[in-house]
Amino acid sequence: MPTLDQRHRFSDAEISAVYKAIALRRDIRHFQHGHVPEEQLARLLAAAHQAPSVGLMQPWRFIRITDANLRRAIHAQIEKERIRTARALGERENDFMRLKVEGVLDCAEVLVAALMDGRERHVFGRRTLPEMDLASVACAIQNLWLAARAEGLGMGWVSLFDPDALAELLGMPSGARPVAVLCLGPVERFYEKPMLEQEGWAQRQPLSELVSENGWPG
Repeated sequence: MPTLDQRHRFSDAEISAVYKAIALRRDIRHFQHGHVPEEQLARLLAAAHQAPSVGLMQPWRFIRITDANLRRAIHAQIEKERIRTARALGERENDFMRLKVEGVLDCAEVLVAALMDGRERHVFGRRTLPEMDLASVACAIQNLWLAARAEGLGMGWVSLFDPDALAELLGMPSGARPVAVLCLGPVERFYEKPMLEQEGWAQRQPLSELVSENGWPG
C-alpha cells in the first residue's frame, strides 16, 4: 500500500484538541455573568472571520451589544417569540415553556450575527443556491463557538426572534438580516450532553441513518 503523506498532518495532541472541542461544544443557556477580556473577544471574532464563505463574500456582520437597555429590549423580543413558539407547538407547549432557551440577561457578552446588505450583487456560488450566504454565516458562528469552547467560555445561539423587528431595533439597513443572537461568557459548568437531549426534548440520531452512498437512502 502507498505510504500516507504526513506533511500536512497536525500532531496527535493538536488533532485530539480539535476533536475534543467539537465533541464538547454545547449550546449554553446558563451563564455566570462575569466578563470576557477584550483581547479574548478579539481572538474569538478573528476566528469567526477566518470562516469559509462562498465566493469569499464574507457576508457576516457582528453587532456587539454593550447598552443594557438595548440588551433588555432584545430579551423582550425573544420572550415574545418564545411564547408564540410555545403556542405553535400545540401539545408540547408546556414542555417547551419549562425549557430555558436563552441567557441574554445573564451572559457576559451579547453579539448579534447578521447577513450584510447588498448580497444580491454576489453571484459567485449563489446563482442557483442563494442561501449559501446564510451557510457562510453559520460557518463563522461555528468557528466562534469552537474557539470559545476551547478557551473555556460558553456560547448559546438564540433564534427566537422576529428578524424584521430585531433589524429595526438595531438600525440595520434594508437588505441586512439578523440570523442569531449569541450569548457568550463564563459558565459554572458545561452540559454533559446537549441540553435538549439532557431534558428529553429530542435525541441525537444515529449517524448511520444520515449517511448513504450513491443516492438518497431508500
